Amino acid sequence: MKKTTPVSSLLILFLLPAVFAQAQQPAMHQVVVNNFNELKAYFKYDDSKPVIISGHRGGMLPHYPENSIEAMEKTLSILPSFFEIDPVLTKDSVIVLMHDATLDRTTTLKGKVSDHTYKELKKARLKDRQGNITGYKIPTLQEALDWGKDKTIFNLDNKGIPWSKYVDLFKGNKYPNIVLSVRSMKEALYYYERLDSVLFCVAIKNQSDLDDYIATGIPFDRLVAYVGYTMSPEYDNVYRFLRSKGVMIFISIHPTQDRRKTDLERVKGYCEELIKRPDIIETDYPALFVNEK
Repeated sequence: MKKTTPVSSLLILFLLPAVFAQAQQPAMHQVVVNNFNELKAYFKYDDSKPVIISGHRGGMLPHYPENSIEAMEKTLSILPSFFEIDPVLTKDSVIVLMHDATLDRTTTLKGKVSDHTYKELKKARLKDRQGNITGYKIPTLQEALDWGKDKTIFNLDNKGIPWSKYVDLFKGNKYPNIVLSVRSMKEALYYYERLDSVLFCVAIKNQSDLDDYIATGIPFDRLVAYVGYTMSPEYDNVYRFLRSKGVMIFISIHPTQDRRKTDLERVKGYCEELIKRPDIIETDYPALFVNEK
């Protein structure tokens, strides 16, 4: 039977004071991939692997803002994880990390990211999910890549970056730790024809999506399959086929279970998803998942 995070471990966490997870700073957990073969091995389906927890927007904790290097570093002090992050372009074409098109919600500045130069954005300070102003700055994608290349894996959710910019950045195998989330099979094919050392996170939610992927001719060892917000028994045949090809099943719970009002309610929701046996869970709150040692 597939190993999952024990329900008891999750519930015990919330019987302890909330400060428990932040009381001490253990050594950083690292997810190190030195080459493309190791990246493919990390994401190859194996029934014996535990569930992988991915930090949506870099993960979040109080005083650790989304899409910040500091939040990712904090998460890695608690558990091994990889991170979905959101690259966007500034007015002067610097790639920075920011989920929203505007700065208002997550920084001390206002207006569109695309209306500001990087020099202007350097003056901003990031806010956490509760709206607290922190001392942290908006990172560039380059800063994040350089920080994380020997620590973790990045899943890049394209927020309007020209495809050619990603090709220029990732050709030559400089970064062996990259997954590109794509919006279409056309986008996946564009990267596949130009980059030989990245994986693709592709939405395969049903048989039609699977047929479309097969039609591209892209090998299954380049695929991480995003199947939606949960796993549905209706698509068990799709899941079985993907896993027979060594493909991991990936769900994102940021608009569902993560939106419950309390940590305890969230954990109950997480348990509901774990019972369905996904291979990867993407969450705003990776620190709420604690693996039994």
